[in-house]
Amino acid sequence: MATIQATRVKKGMLVKMGEDLFRILDFQHVTPGNLRGFVRVKMRNIRSGALADQKLRSEDLIERATLDERQMQYLYKDGDAVYFMDTSTYEQVHISSEALGDSVNYLKPEMTIQVEFYGSEPVGIELPPAVDLKVLDTAPGIKGATASAQVKPATLETGFVVQVPPFVNPGDTIRVNTETGEYLSRA
Repeated sequence: MATIQATRVKKGMLVKMGEDLFRILDFQHVTPGNLRGFVRVKMRNIRSGALADQKLRSEDLIERATLDERQMQYLYKDGDAVYFMDTSTYEQVHISSEALGDSVNYLKPEMTIQVEFYGSEPVGIELPPAVDLKVLDTAPGIKGATASAQVKPATLETGFVVQVPPFVNPGDTIRVNTETGEYLSRA
């Protein structure tokens, strides 16, 4: 059982409170004037999907969920469920898109990623820092445009929309940061 101080929580971390598992969506460290500091945490219950806001004292200890990771291949999305297959046993598991959050925007068919398990229950995925995605649609490039502060929206093969420089055209493959959702470079 690994416990951490409330001030050391990070976005995306999985914590256990009581019998429930929560994914940290956002946190804010608050130190009001001459009072004691606290951490305001916004989290989602992995099993029920319910959102919760919690106010924790700086010295509170939180139990961090111990996860096992298995390499799996992304198969497809069907309604609200996202399906993965274990590459060694061919066993299939599914995770709700709500539990995965924004991670769904970066999944390409047959992509191999790490799926996080709590016991035998799949609870999330670990994405690489950047993924290469093909641009399906964007406004045409402006002739003579330089890589200045101008940006335009581009729809990627997963349906995700990202802001790109004017020289990116439909059919190009670009690299996208999976943490921030920002354009990094051409691939």
